[in-house]
Amino acid sequence: MTRNESEFTVRTHGRLDLVDVTRELAEAVRESGVENGVALAFVPHATCALLLNENETGLREDVLRLVSEVIEPLRRKAPFAHDRIDDNASAHLGAILLQPSLTIPVSGGRPALGTWQSLFVVELAGPRSRTLRVTVLGGGGR
Repeated sequence: MTRNESEFTVRTHGRLDLVDVTRELAEAVRESGVENGVALAFVPHATCALLLNENETGLREDVLRLVSEVIEPLRRKAPFAHDRIDDNASAHLGAILLQPSLTIPVSGGRPALGTWQSLFVVELAGPRSRTLRVTVLGGGGR
């Protein structure tokens, strides 16, 4: 079994942001030489996450609105305890909801994404530089 690790720096541009990293995922899979297996994508940060969905402008706006509107009403109802430290509890809570890692199948030496699926880093406390780690596991074709 082959194991290959890649790391990419991703620059985000707003407090809340979605950055398409599908190209980076595909590059990691291609460079790994794995034909069939899995790619494990991970962001080692407590205030950002990953998601798979369609790269459409309106949907990207809707995702950020969803994260904001699920969490912000709770803040208005009662302050978050973590905000006493560094005023970013909503970013941590958004990351908990979305999660920092995803597993993507690899088939034919490429990420086996659905027709409309793209991989995104979801920034919840930006703008910042973030790290995307991709570990590809598997073997050659049959």
